[in-house]
Amino acid sequence: MRRWTGIVAASCAALAVVVGLAACGGDDGESGTTGGGDVSELTVYSGRSEDLVAPLFERFTDETGIELSVRYGDTAEMAATVVEEGDRSPADVFFGQDGGALGSLEAEGLLAPLPEDTLSPVPAAFRSPDGRWVGTSGRVRVLGYDTRVLDEADLPASVFDLTDERWSGRVGWAPTNASFIAFVTAMRAEVGDEVTETWLRDMQANGAVAFERNGVLRDAIANGEVEVGLLNHYYIAQARAELADPDSYPVGTHYFPGGDVGSLINVAGAGVITATDKQEAAEQLIAYLLSPESQEFFVEETKEYPVVEGIDGPAGLPPLSSIEQPDINLNELSDLRGTLALIEQAGIL
Repeated sequence: MRRWTGIVAASCAALAVVVGLAACGGDDGESGTTGGGDVSELTVYSGRSEDLVAPLFERFTDETGIELSVRYGDTAEMAATVVEEGDRSPADVFFGQDGGALGSLEAEGLLAPLPEDTLSPVPAAFRSPDGRWVGTSGRVRVLGYDTRVLDEADLPASVFDLTDERWSGRVGWAPTNASFIAFVTAMRAEVGDEVTETWLRDMQANGAVAFERNGVLRDAIANGEVEVGLLNHYYIAQARAELADPDSYPVGTHYFPGGDVGSLINVAGAGVITATDKQEAAEQLIAYLLSPESQEFFVEETKEYPVVEGIDGPAGLPPLSSIEQPDINLNELSDLRGTLALIEQAGIL
C-alpha cells in the first residue's frame, strides 16, 4: 500500500541540496531603504507554499510599498538553488520550512547576520546561535492515530517502539518530506548514525507505509488505511478546525513523552542572503514575519505555534512550553548531506 507517486521527484529535490544543484526536473507606505536609496522590490525564495504565505506578503507590500517577487518551491529545492547561485543569487530573503535547510545555508556562509532587535523577541532555541536566521513559527513532530481503533493508552512511549512487531504494517511515514528529513537528522544528533540507520531499516522491515506528503498521510489515517503516522501537529489541527464538531475528526494527536526525539520541535524561519544589496529592506520583511499580526496569522491560519513570546498558541493545543522536547540545537539539523546519505543507505529512498 505504498504511495510512491511523486516520491522520486521529491527525493530528487531533497538530494539537490546535498550536491548543491538547482531544482530537479520533473514547492501605500514608505519604501524600505538601504545604502541611502529607495527599495521598490525584494526577491524572496520561499519553501513555504504560495497559498499559505501569499496573504502575508501582500500585507507587507500594502504596509511598506515594497513589492515582493516570490519564487516558490520545495524548501530543499530553494536552498539548493541558493547554494548553486552563490554570490550571483538574485534572492534577498530565504524563507524555509525547517531549521535544517536554514542551518545548511548558514554553514555555506550564505546568510547574513540579523540585527539584535529582530532576534531578541525569539527564544534562543528557535534561532541561529550566530544570529544568521530566525524562526518564524513552530511545529511539533507527533504521532497521529486513528481514534476509532486506538486509545491514548495504546500508544508507544517512544518513536523507537514503532519497530515492535505489534506495529507491523500499521505505521505510515513520509520519508521524502523535509520535516521527516529534519527529524531523522535530529535522531542522528541524539543517538548517532548507527542507531538511526538501524531504526530506519527496522521500520521498513516492519512494514512502514510510505506516503508522498504529511497531508496525504493524515488523510490515510482518517480513511483507515493506516492506524498511526509520523507527521507535524498542525496537519491534524487544521483538519479539526474545518469541522463544526472538531472532536468528530477521527485522528488524534500523540506527543511522545520524556524528551523523546519523536517530539522534536522545529521551526519555519527566514534569513537574509549575503549576496543582497538590499539588506535593510530584507531585514524589514523578516521583522514583519515576527510582528504580532503575522504571528497571529500563523496561529489562526496554519495552527502553528508563535515563536515570539507573549502571543498565545493555537486553541485546543498544549502550550509549547509543556511539550517534553529533546535537547537538540536546531543548528545541529544542518547536515542534510549525511541524513540523506543515511536514508538512502538504509534503502528508504
